[in-house]
Amino acid sequence: MSEGGVVTEDAAAFRGALPDGGALLGLDLGTRTIGTAFCDAGWSFATAGKTLPRGKFARDRAAIETLCAHRRVRGIVIGLPLNMDGSAGPRAQASRAFARNIAVTGLPVLLWDERWSTTAAERDMIATDTSRRKRAKRIDSHAAAIILQGAIDRLAGGLF
Repeated sequence: MSEGGVVTEDAAAFRGALPDGGALLGLDLGTRTIGTAFCDAGWSFATAGKTLPRGKFARDRAAIETLCAHRRVRGIVIGLPLNMDGSAGPRAQASRAFARNIAVTGLPVLLWDERWSTTAAERDMIATDTSRRKRAKRIDSHAAAIILQGAIDRLAGGLF
């Protein structure tokens, strides 16, 4: 992997870093877990992946690098937890720091507004009659899929 990838909140810049598309990894960063999701190389649909336990950054990065290698990921989309008024609080700053650190993988990173992603994921899981126990285990990965789907809808649609 190269020295470092671009980190951006601009979908057009991220799209420019991936002129040939490619599979993407979506991440929902929680305090105790990291939800993962993947999309196909054509950016059509996102599916929930594993929920990883959160630990020291070196371990988290190694787990993410393994997923990226296994799935031939070309870019990473990380949820950016903005406040409802669009301002950035401590959680958003932590996500930006994580993105800068994960960019050493050489992959481009897009920070994507994740407001309402967990709420939408929980609503969807309740609608499919998923038990509370299963929801608790899977919520972060489903939120990652919602984050990633929003990003790829924008990227594939080309509406910049």
